[in-house]
Amino acid sequence: MNTPISILLADDHRILRTGLRNLFDQQKDMKIIGEADDGRMAVSMARELSPSVVVMDITMPELNGVEATRQIVADSPGAKVIALSAHSDRRFVSEALKAGAVGYLPKASPFDELTTAVRAVAAGKIYLSPRVANVVIEDYVRGGTPGKSSAFTALSPREREVLQLIAEGLATKEVAHRLHVSVKTIETHRARIMDKLSLDSVAELTKYAIREGLTSLDE
Repeated sequence: MNTPISILLADDHRILRTGLRNLFDQQKDMKIIGEADDGRMAVSMARELSPSVVVMDITMPELNGVEATRQIVADSPGAKVIALSAHSDRRFVSEALKAGAVGYLPKASPFDELTTAVRAVAAGKIYLSPRVANVVIEDYVRGGTPGKSSAFTALSPREREVLQLIAEGLATKEVAHRLHVSVKTIETHRARIMDKLSLDSVAELTKYAIREGLTSLDE
């Protein structure tokens, strides 16, 4: 008997994870080996468990799915990431793929399509839902012409991490502890972020992070 495809579920909504686990449990060729409720935990668990596939929500606390995907691809190259997101516009699809995701499905997709995607990426293929494939085709036709500025183009990956944690209410000292750097380093990052975005307060940074999809602040 073939070894089941090992899957790590990364989503901050427990009800969704439970529903997906119950559905995946009915697939004889798939096995859930872990669940993460934030992006940083997903990176850590991918490193520890070495899943074949990571089903990754894009908008999560601590570390959004795009940055988590980037780190998983770098740290755990054997793991194939499928982005499963409420967002289907160009910005999120293109950034997830740039980060190393090899699959992208809207959350409105039927479960059968998700299992098709899991089998495809586990076999070394790329899977894009027909609902988002047009975005990729349009980008190709346009020759990768950049659109308007966004958090993904204006800020570095580390600056996006810092921005997300600040927007989620962490104090400078807490952000520094979470990222294992000095308070001064975080203060420098924050000043640079504000300068790049022409923003003057934490409140404005928070609104920007939510608008750019780096965090939703959902409970």
